[in-house]
Amino acid sequence: MDTSAYQQLAKDKLGGEFEQLDLLITALTHRSYLNEHRSTVKEHNERLEFLGDAVLELVVTEYLYGNYSEPEGILTNWRSALVRTESIGAAAERLGLEPLLRLSRGEKRGTERARAQILANSFEAVTGALYLDKGYEAAKQFITDNILSTFDDILKTGSWMDPKSHLQEMVQSQGESTPQYRVLSEEGPDHDKVFTVGVFVDDRQKGQGQGPSKQAAQVAAATDALKQYQ
Repeated sequence: MDTSAYQQLAKDKLGGEFEQLDLLITALTHRSYLNEHRSTVKEHNERLEFLGDAVLELVVTEYLYGNYSEPEGILTNWRSALVRTESIGAAAERLGLEPLLRLSRGEKRGTERARAQILANSFEAVTGALYLDKGYEAAKQFITDNILSTFDDILKTGSWMDPKSHLQEMVQSQGESTPQYRVLSEEGPDHDKVFTVGVFVDDRQKGQGQGPSKQAAQVAAATDALKQYQ
């Protein structure tokens, strides 16, 4: 196995070469890869993901607590925005982790949603590997550079708010009525339904979204509608 690309990632993006390069390779090994390589690969990244998730939460919490005096509820919402799947998945993509992921052939052909989750998990696993190989300060710098650096944009756009709450605030600031959500369609069997929901303001449809529940579809519709107000 050629490990040069992993060591190059470490040198370019992770603060220097890893002493334990196997940790980084494992951090980028999905569970599905083991099914096709049982004779040569023994570990996947879920334990490192578990560790990295805790380090990520601590660093973000420490930063918010030390720099802002807002009440707990707002700090919690800010933290959630910083560590949610979309945020850390985007960070993994910027780092160029995707080409280095070791996945089964089936996972490589997976859905966009599955891909985003795998990328987010890989970022957490890399954080865990970095913590073990180089220590807390190195992991903290990595999180600062790749996650905390996006915080100003999160504040500016208001994306830390729940999309439905954010949409209501935007709509009311323009003197319009409270958004109303309507189910437009339901498809699929009971155990695997897909709901399509529209959001309407003053009887005009502003957005539409789909999801496995009405609530998820409402959030998707609100997110779609926000594009008109931002």
